Amino acid sequence: MHRRGSNNRLAGLIIRTRISTVMLAMIATMASVYVAGRLWQDAENRVYLIKELDRRTGQGQSAVSVDDTLKVIACREQHKRLSYLETELAAARQEGFISKHKPETNGNHTKRPLLVVGVLTGFGSKNRRNAIRKAWSTHGPLKRLEEKKGIIIRFVIGRSANRGDSLDRAIDDEVRENDDFIILDNHVEAPEELSKKTKRFFVHAADTWDAEFYAKVNDDVYVNIDALRKMLESHLDKPRAYIGCMKSGEVFSEPNHKWYEPDWWKFGDGKSYFRHASGEIYVISQAVAQFVSINRSILRSYAHDDVTVGSWLIGLDVKHIDEAKLCCSSWSSGSICSAV
Repeated sequence: MHRRGSNNRLAGLIIRTRISTVMLAMIATMASVYVAGRLWQDAENRVYLIKELDRRTGQGQSAVSVDDTLKVIACREQHKRLSYLETELAAARQEGFISKHKPETNGNHTKRPLLVVGVLTGFGSKNRRNAIRKAWSTHGPLKRLEEKKGIIIRFVIGRSANRGDSLDRAIDDEVRENDDFIILDNHVEAPEELSKKTKRFFVHAADTWDAEFYAKVNDDVYVNIDALRKMLESHLDKPRAYIGCMKSGEVFSEPNHKWYEPDWWKFGDGKSYFRHASGEIYVISQAVAQFVSINRSILRSYAHDDVTVGSWLIGLDVKHIDEAKLCCSSWSSGSICSAV
């Protein structure tokens, strides 16, 4: 009995060994076929290239080596990679991370607006808007300035808290009459929301127009458009510019004060604002406007729009230009603006 059991184990061992040997042989054979196939394919490619080069040489065409031809093939692979990256770039542009605009060309000249002006206005300011239209009427309707001066001017307003009420309808009527508004449908008009309104204007303007500069103006400020254009043309060599009547001032922590700042404690024990452009009018260049548009969701808003915009730019590599001609509070010789 003992001998019979030993024979059975020995037979099983032999069978398993044979199976393992057959499996290894099959795997080795498959690997050999794969390697041989790849080598044969590479050899065929080289033979084809050699024949093609011989044929071209016989026709009097210049010949290049097989290695050089393989480099050409590698370049084609790089071209495919470049096409893929261009697709990725288009997707990034679609998401707003890169300027979506392509300059319009007229012959050999690039047509790019010099400036987009957003005149921030409210429901009760129709008389002010009409005064601005009248002051600039020497150039025709506001939209004519786009053709003649490369300056786009729009009144900027949100919607009523009671959407569709008489206030909204009055603005809709004025839009149909003059067609010179930016309507921020996602913004509810309120005095305490001016900082957010300003950000939404810059975002809308940067996403809509490919201009050199973007300006925020209050609707109680008169601006000499020709002088503003001339001044901005002198700053075209500054790609990241923040232009205005630079000032600082006290941070008010008393809730009943007109200029109360709820986040007063963030400005330190001295309770003084950092240097920023006065709120009547200030200008940012295209690169800065693109920065605002891209980072719209994470840019903090303070109680006042001028402080808010200054806070976005204080830590950036942006040229702060203190332009005395934009100090509107007191009219002086050479001033570009005047507060009414």
